[in-house]
Amino acid sequence: MTQSFQGEDYLEVRDLTVDFDGFKAIQGVDVTFVQGRLHFLIGPNGAGKTTLVDALTGLVHSTGEASFRNHHLLTMKAHQIVRLGIGRTFQTATVFEQLSVLQNLDIAAGVHRKARRSILARGGTVPERVEQALDTIGLAALAHRPAGILAHGQKQWLEVGMLLVQDAKVMFLDETVAGMSTDERDETGELLKRIVGDRTIVIIEHDMDFMRRYADFVTVMHSGKVLAEGTVAEVQADKRVQEVYLGTTAEVASHG
Repeated sequence: MTQSFQGEDYLEVRDLTVDFDGFKAIQGVDVTFVQGRLHFLIGPNGAGKTTLVDALTGLVHSTGEASFRNHHLLTMKAHQIVRLGIGRTFQTATVFEQLSVLQNLDIAAGVHRKARRSILARGGTVPERVEQALDTIGLAALAHRPAGILAHGQKQWLEVGMLLVQDAKVMFLDETVAGMSTDERDETGELLKRIVGDRTIVIIEHDMDFMRRYADFVTVMHSGKVLAEGTVAEVQADKRVQEVYLGTTAEVASHG
């Protein structure tokens, strides 16, 4: 079925396949990630969720089609994809722990600067984009503290802030709330709701409570393929999804 997303950004994927020496980790995936909605990617371990994101961010070779703003992502290098406005986080936060929160954001902002050296290193003023990101992620009071002292959830928020200062219009977040407290999960969900308006945000997630509360749209993957997609209610009611998850998604449905 062809959908129209006129006037909105969207990342369209068609027949995407990733082959690791004969093992098809991704098999002919079709999916469209649309601006303005929190799009959750769920599925059992090994379903291909992270591999799909790896392919779309230039980290693994793939075939098929993936386009964003008339650019063909599968022909681009990873750094070109970042400059196009597509960013990601990983399951383990990758911040510079010895540097301050502010310095981490300034380094991330440098992806769009011609000069290699940090503005802060030259004694310059803090760029407005960095100031705004600090406020948005709620870490302004910790701007000059080393990133290594941050709580687990705060490090994840800093990573989101690093994508914000890169002006990432597509954000892939890999298990952002894993290991977070209930309060941190709630704060993360509210943060994502605040920033998603003019962005496309895709969240790989195993936390079904978090998915139920914040997902606008869900794609379920299994064995490298798209098994089902739709709203939370539609996915929870899908018998194929319940069968794949066995007790796990029966539990998902019972909490819906």
